[in-house]
Amino acid sequence: MILVTGATGNVGAELVQVLAGGAEAVRAVVRNPVKAGLPAGVEPVAGDMTAPDTLAAALAGVRALFLLPGYPGVAEAAAKAGVEHIVQLSGVSAATGDTGNAVTRYMMASEQEVTDCGAAWTIVRPCAFDSNALRWLPQLRAGDTVRVPFPTVRTASLDAFDLAAVAAHAFADPALRGEILWPTGPESLLPAEQIAILGDVLGRDLECVGLSDEDARTDMLKSTPVEYVDAFFDFYVAGAIDESIVRPTVEQVTGRAPRTFRQWATIHAEAFRQAGTDT
Repeated sequence: MILVTGATGNVGAELVQVLAGGAEAVRAVVRNPVKAGLPAGVEPVAGDMTAPDTLAAALAGVRALFLLPGYPGVAEAAAKAGVEHIVQLSGVSAATGDTGNAVTRYMMASEQEVTDCGAAWTIVRPCAFDSNALRWLPQLRAGDTVRVPFPTVRTASLDAFDLAAVAAHAFADPALRGEILWPTGPESLLPAEQIAILGDVLGRDLECVGLSDEDARTDMLKSTPVEYVDAFFDFYVAGAIDESIVRPTVEQVTGRAPRTFRQWATIHAEAFRQAGTDT
């Protein structure tokens, strides 16, 4: 059996879709099994990821685990419960070794726990996600201008569908145990290029307005703790990471090319069309 954490989130929801109906049973940790809305055949089980001692029922009989980062004690609890293989979601910043960065620190701690717990492991360090574009929805409800932080930063953003495919192959292929995988999308784009593609898909004349660093910080602090704002400025202003690099990982692991941002936008166009404008 495979256990998926974060099964209703960006990556986990794609992964349970990929795994559902396969040869191996799938279970998902959720807060409310009644409202989980999982694919047919996926078993929901209640559990609190912040309290590993609540996960005994979820871990019973599990062979492999997909684990979100930032949950101390879960990898160790899984290994003690007999889980043989953990696929640990992480991020590119974990490679920097900078524990002074709040995001990097919890990514590194998650990787360290899984490599030390005694189970076999595969670490997945994706770059930015295509679905980050969904943060523009409130602005698209108001009009056709999209204000973005870090307008000069390119990212080879990745569809969570492709990340899920990589994780599914990691469960199935013993050769991927002990490996660190770096999946990316197939192209490196600026925010303005993504917005132009999105506008073309939607048939809207969208305008990208880049924020100054000062304005970006002010906006981000309205909804994000200062230590995480500092982390993002370290990544994208100080240049601690480079998410513009296009890597062949998705195709090497899955045998097919990753989706482009245009493909992602086309598949998810209805979410943006529903935003519409208020006029």
